[in-house]
Order: sequence, then structure tokens, then C-alpha cells
Amino acid sequence: MTRPLLLLLPLPAMQFVGLAGGWWNEINESTQWQDGIFYTLSGAFSLVSLIALIQLIRIELRVPEYGWTTQKVFHLMNFIVNGVRALVFGFHMHVFGLHPKVLTLLSLDLPGLLFFSTYTLLVLFWAEIYHQARSLPTDKLRVFYISINAIIYCIQVCLNFQSLGYTIALVLTCCIMFSPPVVSIIAALGFLLYGGRLFFMLRRFPIESKGRRKKLHEVGSVTAICFTCFLIRCFVVLLSAFDADASLDVLDHPVLNLIYYTLVEILPSALVLYILRKLPPKRVSAQYHPIR
Repeated sequence: MTRPLLLLLPLPAMQFVGLAGGWWNEINESTQWQDGIFYTLSGAFSLVSLIALIQLIRIELRVPEYGWTTQKVFHLMNFIVNGVRALVFGFHMHVFGLHPKVLTLLSLDLPGLLFFSTYTLLVLFWAEIYHQARSLPTDKLRVFYISINAIIYCIQVCLNFQSLGYTIALVLTCCIMFSPPVVSIIAALGFLLYGGRLFFMLRRFPIESKGRRKKLHEVGSVTAICFTCFLIRCFVVLLSAFDADASLDVLDHPVLNLIYYTLVEILPSALVLYILRKLPPKRVSAQYHPIR
């Protein structure tokens, strides 16, 4: 009979694993640690939400005559996403105890879908800029963006309500085609495709152009941040689907929730908001499009 892998480790390694597992389990099983970590997440999300709201107000005061531009909608959605996350973690005891369980899943999954919609809006914005610069049609880009988001929202609802009598065939099809890891991969590839295209297009501008340097840094940084965060999200969600100990949808995994949401939502959102902090020019420019 094959011995467990842990027994094959040298004694110091076994002691380290035991100590690590001990503090990890102690924190996860402690009500005080659970409350502390979830309230910390709530506070962090609240701060990012407040920053997005302040930036939205600043833009509105700067260019109130332009209506709802892509930039304003992006900051509004950031405010909503992070605000909802703050409420979920601030009232975590109630959220994780909701009945039926589908309500808990909806409370946890909806902000993730809103996060996807928020940041793929940047992909749409960059795609429009790239297509306009290449004299390519842009009229179908918004339709494609709205259609993809609508399909993903509908399928996520079907997945959450699968316990209420939806057919097994439909659920399996949804899981295979539009599961959360696939959604994250779509977003990551979108940033890589259009962020990369726009980046290399900007590199062909004159080097002495100050605006070109700033925009090049902005596009490159946001592309790298968002691609990485969606890739991490894909890996963790895929892992949690096969390993119950890596599940994010339970109350007794606060450390995992802290690491996960810090890496894939709080830190990326804060960095992107900082990079995109520049206010739009008072005059209408080719890179500032109102939403029609």
C-alpha cells in the first residue's frame, strides 16, 4: 500500500506543514478572524468605491455638457461593483446564511459579472479607438459587447437556478460553454487582443510626442494588470470547482477570500483607477466618445 505523500517528507518539512495547516485552520475556524477579514474586505471595497465615485463627480464637474461618456460609465460601474462587494462582505453573516442557497450564490456571483462588464467596457473603448484609427466599421462593436454580456448574465442565472428544476442538459451545456473560467479567459484575451493592438499602434507615433508616451504607458499598464487579474481569476475559479477546500462561496475560508479578492478585484481596481485618474480635456477630442 502506498504511503501518504506527507509521510515521505523529512521531519522538519512535516513540522512546517503541520504548523502552517494549524494556523490556517485556526484562522478559518475562528469567528473573530472571519469577522475581521470580511470587514477588512468590506472596508477596502468601500474605499475603492468611494474613489470611483469621487472621480465620477470630478469628471461630471469638468465636462457636464457631454452626457454619459464611456469614461463616466466606467467609473459609475466601478462605484457600483465595489459598493455591492462592500455590502456583501459587510453583511457576510446574513449573505452566507441566506436560504435558499441560490440567493447566496447570486449575491456572490452578481458582483463578479458586473466586474466583468465594467472592465470589458475598457476593451470596447479601445476596440472603437483602434477600429476608427484603421478606418474600420465600429457600429457592431457595441452590439457585440451588449450581446456577450446579456448571454453571460442569462447563463449565470441558469447555473444558479439549476437546483430549482432546470434540465441537466442545459446546465451541462452552460457549464461547458460559459462557465466562470471561460468568462475570465474571454476578458483576458480581449485585453490581450485590443490592448496589445492599441499599444503597438501607439508605438508607431513620433517618439517625441508627450501624449503618445503617456497613452502608451496607460494602455500597456492597464492591459497587463487586467490580463493578469482575469487569468488569476480563471485559475482560482477552476481550482475551486474541483477542490472543495479552495471554495470561495463558504464562510469558513476567509483567508482564501482575502487573498483572492485582493489580487483579482481590489488591487487591480485601485491601480486602474489611479492610472486613469487624468480628467478629460474640456474640448471634445477624438478619444472621448459619448455613449449613444
